[in-house]
Amino acid sequence: MLAIVLVCLGAACNGDAKGGSAAQKAASTGTTSTGFNGNAAYNYAKAQVDFGPRVPGTPAAKQAGDWIIRQMRARADTVIVQSFTYTTADGKKLPLRNILARFRPELPERVLYVTHWDSRPKSESAGTEAEKKMPVPGANDGASGVGMFVALGDVLKKTKPNVGVDLLFTDGEDYGEFGPPEVDVLIGSKYFAAHPPSPGYKPLYGVLWDMIGDKDLRIPYEMISFQQAPEVVSRVWQTAADLGYGDIFVQESGGEVIDDHVPLLKSGLRVIDVIDLTYPPHHTPNDTMDKISAKSLATVGDVATALVTRK
Repeated sequence: MLAIVLVCLGAACNGDAKGGSAAQKAASTGTTSTGFNGNAAYNYAKAQVDFGPRVPGTPAAKQAGDWIIRQMRARADTVIVQSFTYTTADGKKLPLRNILARFRPELPERVLYVTHWDSRPKSESAGTEAEKKMPVPGANDGASGVGMFVALGDVLKKTKPNVGVDLLFTDGEDYGEFGPPEVDVLIGSKYFAAHPPSPGYKPLYGVLWDMIGDKDLRIPYEMISFQQAPEVVSRVWQTAADLGYGDIFVQESGGEVIDDHVPLLKSGLRVIDVIDLTYPPHHTPNDTMDKISAKSLATVGDVATALVTRK
């Protein structure tokens, strides 16, 4: 994903720190007020990283995808796997899989959560030419969202959400070039936008959770989301503030980010991006497990869980 614009939102640039301490203490213990467990999310993220870089077409990607499917079949009511072959700009055939885990699939009112599970085949932001050719381990950029989703599945298996919940793991988000022009990126979300799980699929709203494990977590508004689905941004940031995370979900511009929410917005779905792109190891070989934390995953997981379980 690529940040391209930075702007300040007036007085809100100082963020909102109300009530942060109590919530942070709860998050640091692992289990939050909603029952979400950050330590479990961290361990699930580590399981992904332990497979190696999840570059489409590699054995690590096959193993990691199979692992996600097994985990979600043990938790969700229904799991749909969208397997497809994508031809890259240079003619390479990539085997890709979107994985959709559904909770309470009978309910017409639904919320869509999205995260990508692939990792980048090269580290173009690294400091040396040799490192630039290395694949990204993807602890934060890929595995953090997967870990959060599997841990969320633990909660939703025990506590029924008050709406139908769809957890979409997209493939091929980080494969090619973000440009401009974009080439061979956001592949899975574009496929899902063109191949929804049912005719007329229209969730109430959606949230893309990307790069949400950074130890130094600070999540500003993503401005494409803010401009195109402001009511969803308001819902998420207000929920975070109510839980005491106003110092993490700050009322400040983080610029525009080209990410998986963009194809979904273009298809008419009200999907926003929750992302902390201020992350020095981004697209380098240093995006490893020691750069993320259970506390950060607990914070974001608490918000994600509250959105779909609290009245």
